[in-house]
Parts: sequence; C-alpha cells; structure tokens
Amino acid sequence: MRYAEAPPPAAIIFMAKLWQGRSDGVTDSLADEFNSSVSFDKRMYRQDIEGSCAHAKMLAKCGIITADEAAALVGGLEGILGDIESGKLKIDDGAEDIHMFIEAELTSRVGSVGKKLHTARSRNDQVALDMRLYLREFADTLTDAAKELVAALADRAEEHAETIMPGYTHLQRAQPITFGHQLTAYAMMLLRDIDRLSDCRRRTNVSPIGSCALAGTTFSTDRMYEAAELGFDGVCLNSIDGVSDRDFALELLGCLSIMMMHLSRLSEELILWSSWEFSFIELDDAFTTGSSIMPQKKNSDMAELIRGKTGRVYGDLVALLTVLKGLPLAYNKDMQEDKERVFDACDTALSSVRIMTPMIRTMSVKKENMRRAAGGGFINATDLADYLVGRGLPFREAYKISGRLVSRAMADEKTLETLPLEVYREYCDIIDEGVYDAVDMDGCVRRRASLGGTSPEQVRAAIEYVRGMLSE
Repeated sequence: MRYAEAPPPAAIIFMAKLWQGRSDGVTDSLADEFNSSVSFDKRMYRQDIEGSCAHAKMLAKCGIITADEAAALVGGLEGILGDIESGKLKIDDGAEDIHMFIEAELTSRVGSVGKKLHTARSRNDQVALDMRLYLREFADTLTDAAKELVAALADRAEEHAETIMPGYTHLQRAQPITFGHQLTAYAMMLLRDIDRLSDCRRRTNVSPIGSCALAGTTFSTDRMYEAAELGFDGVCLNSIDGVSDRDFALELLGCLSIMMMHLSRLSEELILWSSWEFSFIELDDAFTTGSSIMPQKKNSDMAELIRGKTGRVYGDLVALLTVLKGLPLAYNKDMQEDKERVFDACDTALSSVRIMTPMIRTMSVKKENMRRAAGGGFINATDLADYLVGRGLPFREAYKISGRLVSRAMADEKTLETLPLEVYREYCDIIDEGVYDAVDMDGCVRRRASLGGTSPEQVRAAIEYVRGMLSE
C-alpha cells in the first residue's frame, strides 16, 4: 500500500477510552469530535503497527514481557494489518486516534496481554515515531517521483540542445539560448530539491520512541535495539525534545515549499509558452481542458493548478510554524495540528510532481516559432558589442555603438543580420564583414561555451551531469 492511501472500508468497531482512570472517560460528544484525530491520522496505521511490533520485541528482549507474550502481540498486530489492508477491518472514525484504535483492537483479539504493549512508552513518543516513519517513507516516494521528472527534463533537453529560442530577463527578450538550456535549468533546481529531501530525511531518521511522555521510563529498555529494528540511524538524546520536536516536519514543509516554487515557475513558463502570444509549445490534450463557452480555447489547467497549489503548501508551512511558535515544553495537544498540514502538503507536492512529468514528456515543441522569436528583438546585440570589443574598443563604447545600431535597424525595419555593412560603418569604421558572423544566431549560441553556458556542447555536458547525479 502506498504511503498516503487511506485504508479500505469494512465493519465498524467502537471502543472505550483507554486513558480513563482518574476520570471516567466520559466526555461531551462535541468534545469527542473536536478532540479526535483518527479521521486524518488513520493513514499512519501501518507505521503505528510497525512501531508496535518493534516495541513488543524490545520489551521481550529486555525481559519486561515474555517471548510468548511478544509473539502474541506481534501476531495480533500483523493480523490487524492484514485485515485493514484486505478491507476486512474498517478503522472506526469514532475512535480518538489511530493509536488507541489499534491497541483496543489488539486487546480484543489477544486478551489482557494486549494491555502490556504500552509498557515503557506513551502516545507522545508513539505519535512522534509514527510521524517520523511516515515522513521518512514519503521522502523516499517523493524523491523517486522527482527523479522521474528530472529524467523527463533531461530527455527533452537532449532533444532540444540545439533548438534556439530567446532567453528573457524582465520578461523581455534578452539573449539567444537553447530550449535545452532552459529545461536543464529546471533539472538543476529539482536536483537541489532532491538533495534537500535527502538531508531532511537524515534528520528525520532518528527514533523518539523510549522518550515516553517526556521524562523517559523507569524500565530498563533498549532504545538502540528498537531504533535499529525500525531502520533508524540513532535515537533522540533528550526525552523532552524527543516528544516535542517537530523540526523534521517543518523542514520537510520547507523543502516542499521550495520544490513547489520551482514547479510553479516551470508551470508559469508552460502557460506563457503555450499561449498564442508565444506559441512555443503545445501541451498534450491529456493535460489541458476546454472552455464551457469558447470552443477555440485550450486551457493549461494542470499547470495553472500546480501554480495555485503552491500557495497552499506555503500556507501549510506557515500554519505549522504558527502552531509551534509559542508552545512550552514538552508535548501539547496543539501538536495534533501538525498532521493535517503535513499530510496536505505531502499529497499536494507529490501529485504536482507526478502530473508535471507526463506534461513535460508529451508537450509538443514549436521550434520554428522559437527561432522566429529569437530573430526579432535584437537579442544578438550583446554579441555585436563583444565583436567590437574584440576589434579593440572598450566595452562601454562598444555597448553605446551597438545600442545606436539597434535603433537604426529598428528605424529601417531591419535586423542586425540584414543591416547593410555601409550602415554599420557609418557608426564605426572598424566594422568589417566579420560582423555578420558575430551576429549570426547559431554562432551566438555556439560561442557561449563557457562552463554552464547555452552552447549545445555545454547543454549536453549539463545533461550528462544531471543523469550522473540521478544514477547516484
């Protein structure tokens, strides 16, 4: 089952509150509904069961329960997992949370031994554990999806390593580049996103279990054994921090926000490029919609949704920062608010990456329109200035002469490629026939062969680098 899938439906189970003791556990129905988190934390049922199995094994290893008791607990937990995933068991939306639902169901199956499972742990460290397990798995899932998108960008960039288009600054035509160079820029952004996810995963992969409510436990436990059983690199070294830390969730939301910003910028370009005003690309029909009233329309709705959902992920980050900013140590019920924000951001980011990949792979590229746009706008003016510098002029003087020649070409309705030599020489008598090689669009691109530049050679080197990083 994928990390984000909700469990399938089946029979409903009801239970008493496991925390009743000092009180009789009877609360107002409105309070029950307000307090309940099972409607959203039930997606962590697998992580909760995985953690409980490891905890039972640790308790047996340390002699706190018997091996037979541990076997009964693990067997019961595995049965619950199988029944949830098969649809035989439905998680009760009337339960307080997923942890209590599973413990109550376990006790109903294996008897009083089920009540021993919670020895030497608290819901405080249990929920922190489940979140870390869940987000660790999510980081791997999103990384795989992001790698597929980077691979798609690299493949399309290779196809268009020599496809000339105008590069823009201030959304004004600036200098000639290749479409492959533009696509590789986004691949580089996403490689950084992947690297950030990896770094975030490392800090997430620390076990809080054994911190208990906040002060540790009087039982002689083996936290390192339990952490190793769950694939953690280590344990939280302060029990208060172990239950109150949500930095790993905030860091993930920060990573997702940056990634969504990158996807939003790419979406904006796809939207612009597919408009009639640009007409550089056409998105596949599978990723566009039509208008209910204007039959000629082809709307880039999927790209627009990614752009819009970016603000949603930003909001999730700010919401969680705000929840945590004034909390005293250690655990507070406010921290229950982390899950909806984190789950929403995870789902949104993953779906955005997954839909962007086939959009990139299936888009049609209108090379002729890109080349035609590059031919207008005098985006080879810098190359004219560079040519004059090569003839011995200081750059600032060459810059002014180039600007005056652009004005003249505009007045004469010419381009720099078609402006007569005698006109060039009116402005600078050292100009010769070599000026036409200097302003030739293909040459302009080819000569930008500095490391990381737009020349086809450098674009292909960048693609090779990207693919090398993916293989690592």
